[in-house]
Amino acid sequence: MLETSARLLHLLSLLQLRREWTGAALADRMSVTERTVRRDIGKLRTLGYPISASPGIAGGYQLGAGAQLPPLLLDDEEALAVALGLTAVASGPVSGIGEASIRALVKLEQVLPGRLRPKFSALRQSVSVLAGPAPAASAVNPDILTAFSTAISERRVSAFRYQAFEATEGRRIVEPYKLVSTGRRWYLVAWDVDRQDWRTFRVDRCQSIPVPRERFAPRPLPAQDLAAYVQDAITRSPYRYDVVLRIAAPLAAVAEQVPAEVAVLEADGPGHTVLRSGWDSLDLPLIRMAALGVEFEILAPEEMRQRALEAAGRLARAAGQGPPTH
Repeated sequence: MLETSARLLHLLSLLQLRREWTGAALADRMSVTERTVRRDIGKLRTLGYPISASPGIAGGYQLGAGAQLPPLLLDDEEALAVALGLTAVASGPVSGIGEASIRALVKLEQVLPGRLRPKFSALRQSVSVLAGPAPAASAVNPDILTAFSTAISERRVSAFRYQAFEATEGRRIVEPYKLVSTGRRWYLVAWDVDRQDWRTFRVDRCQSIPVPRERFAPRPLPAQDLAAYVQDAITRSPYRYDVVLRIAAPLAAVAEQVPAEVAVLEADGPGHTVLRSGWDSLDLPLIRMAALGVEFEILAPEEMRQRALEAAGRLARAAGQGPPTH
């Protein structure tokens, strides 16, 4: 019995690996007869796996979509939650997992019943991931992510409690449009119904699972690329100073040190990178850049150049190299 079960799992794995197999090819890979393959295909069908067969010399077996999920012990919501996680990881920065996640997504999509396919497709469109390294992640309730992704795909207004930065908890009613992951945090792009404006919400600050309400008609988006919109919103827009630096290091090297939620990075030739980031202080970016240990040029703002000269003078005097102040 154990040998038969192991063989069935091997056969199922092969069917998920390639779109179509001939009976002879399966028999060769499994070191069994074609009669055994036919018998095992029949057993998988009785277990609920949708396997179609085409006759003839060029025919073969194919794992297809069924009327219900095969015995993965996943209900509809769980299957969509798995799809959400796999979509994020497949395009995320975690080394060695992206390729496996893509294979898992393909397998899951193969056997999804028809009623889930539109939601699955909409779900994949509703999530974006910003490129960059993956620092320690903020804890997020997966039920909140799933609820938002479902509301995005179904175009439903959502109500939830939200704890803004240094503010009291309050209720928000929004039209959700996109989930964006930076690798560290999840953000929701939504139209705030009460404030009548676009807002970016940190999902880990949501204090309740979103409650779906009436459907809404899509409105013009604030930007064509909502992932770039989020990055600009969290790195530059809320701050007093818009700092622009030219760093003497290639983009890949800088990206390993500067997270996506801190700055927008652009390659400037093979050996330089332009960094754009928002700050409320001009001293902090100078300290951060000095800590990186690379040469850089201040492009903007002008006040930062003067602040750098003043800081350089203080440091020189501290090292006994500059003229004393009186």
